[in-house]
Amino acid sequence: MNICNRNVLVLGGYGLVGMAVCRELLARRPARLQIHSLRPEESEEARRELAREFPEATLATSAGDIFALAEAGSRMAEIRSQLGQLGPDGLPGFLLYRLLSESRPDIVVDCVNTSTTIAYRDLYSRAQKLYDQLAAAEGDGADREAAEAVLEALYVPRLVRHVQVLYQGMIDAATKVYIKVGTTGTGGMGLNIPYTHSEERPSRVLLSKSAMAGAQSMLLFLMARTPGAPITKEIKPAAAIAWKRIAHGPIRRRGREIRRVDARPRSIGERFSSHDPEAARLRDEPLEAAYIDTGENGIFSLEEFAALTTAEQMEFVTPEEIAQYLVLEIEGGNTGHDVLNALDNAVLGPTYRAGLLRHWALERMIELQKEHGTSSVAFEMLGPPRISKLLFEAHLLREAFETMVAVREATPEAVRDRLNRLVREAPEVANEVAAVGIPLLLDSGELVRGPEVIVPKGAEDVPMTPARLEAWAHDGWVDLRLANCRRWVERFQRIEGEVAAIPEEDTSSRYLRSRRFWDRERRIQPGKVVGWILSVEEQGGRMKR
Repeated sequence: MNICNRNVLVLGGYGLVGMAVCRELLARRPARLQIHSLRPEESEEARRELAREFPEATLATSAGDIFALAEAGSRMAEIRSQLGQLGPDGLPGFLLYRLLSESRPDIVVDCVNTSTTIAYRDLYSRAQKLYDQLAAAEGDGADREAAEAVLEALYVPRLVRHVQVLYQGMIDAATKVYIKVGTTGTGGMGLNIPYTHSEERPSRVLLSKSAMAGAQSMLLFLMARTPGAPITKEIKPAAAIAWKRIAHGPIRRRGREIRRVDARPRSIGERFSSHDPEAARLRDEPLEAAYIDTGENGIFSLEEFAALTTAEQMEFVTPEEIAQYLVLEIEGGNTGHDVLNALDNAVLGPTYRAGLLRHWALERMIELQKEHGTSSVAFEMLGPPRISKLLFEAHLLREAFETMVAVREATPEAVRDRLNRLVREAPEVANEVAAVGIPLLLDSGELVRGPEVIVPKGAEDVPMTPARLEAWAHDGWVDLRLANCRRWVERFQRIEGEVAAIPEEDTSSRYLRSRRFWDRERRIQPGKVVGWILSVEEQGGRMKR
């Protein structure tokens, strides 16, 4: 379809991909482009930015939850709208139906992360609460609030109702084309994905997201086969999507600034709590570092971004590429990435352009890091805490030894002693870690921590046992004890063994991690090293690209 002089509605137009899609569409001069986002201020901000770039374009905005009723009601009204039968009289009650009826778009581009929105209501934790109440009361004392929460979080009814309303709304609005930017839910990785939500691996919540992404693709596949329905397509990126900007400044997590702390080694004690205001003094100044903003997925540190995008991990694709493929599909081109045309072969994986730009992004963050004298290692937004723990351990080894050669040639005892001196003689190095919520466990049994810790989550006066200590040290504490120092020595020896096994005369493309991959001086690069750990030790590498 020719986009010129057509009315276009972009759902999720404020997001990272949504803005790239709007720019690509506006270059084709549509009659009108409507930007819809969850919040009015988001839609308006997107409109202002696009108006500066395309002053002659006709832009409109709208806002609201496309999965909910148009008029805010009780929780029971929302549940009834999701679980009850859907008749013609009920359609106008949904915001999405009204939006389609009023805007009457020729083209709908859906950049909303539907599976995340639905699956991250976390049915599991809500159902567990209800189950516990039922078990405790033998079925007679379950809380109404808990029961309502479970019903409201049901995944499949919400997704099915969303597609029903979407389909009928587009039929009534005479929409010609619907194209969805979907997700695999795992950034293109499999069930061995090392990024979880501090649950079992793989995470139930994460797999629910993938399940919803697959279910939606199947429902859209059926819509595409329905006579009279809009031409329906889906592009499904199978990599991380980045980026929006690179900067240096205060680091925020869940809307709150991470503050620096003054922490010193202290006895762990017989009991442990995640929240302990007495553990360290909070400073007035925020934690500042270089970061990369990936839009809806949040901000990452230099080393988190390096680990996430390194070979065999999620890698990444740029929003501009997604937008270009999307517009080409609308215009009738064949990109080979329409999931509904070829479900197995259509995923959009890591790209050559992203590979080129990755070097520039890392280089720029390194420059900012040097310019400001800060370390951008981990902010604990990538998940799970174990990845932050590994990044910080590698960072401390870099501070103490600089190269992998120096570590692998040292004894575990020497590594332990030097790291212990580093923490005690340069407390700021440890405080950078503690500020993020990652404790440091010394071989003496002492702990350096901030007022809040991420592992264990929500602990209140929990008895400290050897089993708990080992589990927490594994999952999210920087472990500077002798056994873990020995593990790091062995890791660097194994890496050197892999390199040594490559024939010196071999300059082919056979080996992914060649001598040049690891740097001639074998300098410790935390993101790259942790990427190796996730791929080799954790068996979390991707197979398809």
